[in-house]
Amino acid sequence: MRTREGDRTVDEAAAIARVRAGEPEAYAELVRAHTGIALRAATALGAGADAEDVVQQAFVKAYCALGRFKDGSAFKPWLLAIVANETRNTLRTAARQRALAGREAAFAQAEPLIPDARDPAVTTLETERRAALLAALEKLSDEHRLVVTYRYLLEMDESETAQALGWPRGTVKSRLNRALRKLGRLLPDLRPREGGDERE
Repeated sequence: MRTREGDRTVDEAAAIARVRAGEPEAYAELVRAHTGIALRAATALGAGADAEDVVQQAFVKAYCALGRFKDGSAFKPWLLAIVANETRNTLRTAARQRALAGREAAFAQAEPLIPDARDPAVTTLETERRAALLAALEKLSDEHRLVVTYRYLLEMDESETAQALGWPRGTVKSRLNRALRKLGRLLPDLRPREGGDERE
């Protein structure tokens, strides 16, 4: 599998083979290629201010488990499954639940900066929509929240989502369908207007 890292492509299988052959510095290529999506995953799954610690620990655990990594598999879904487990562990041991406002702030920090030329009204609307979406996601079951997060917030395809969550593809489809129907009921104002080109 190949992954884009900036303006060059990382050959994941070659990097993993080099690490297994005693060249641990090759792991840095995988870290650079996947840090961004790992941070987005940890943040979207609720790690908040602990997202960087969660991701660092997930990379350490992935490195230690490379001997069990199945050749020919994609590294990203495998890594994100570890990130999800680390996030759950962090939340389980946290002294208090993360406030929605804290999650929104951390999630916004993981997003690219908005160019100065953006219309402030559009920016405000998008911020309000993101807050509404995160609030609605909080009302879903863990399984529904996970499948929506992986499929849409992290932009993984169906097979990557299935691999990361350890579910059959049919389960991903059915849970995603139910989750989207529930989100549609929770967020009627975010549905596309008839005949419009608005997308959510």
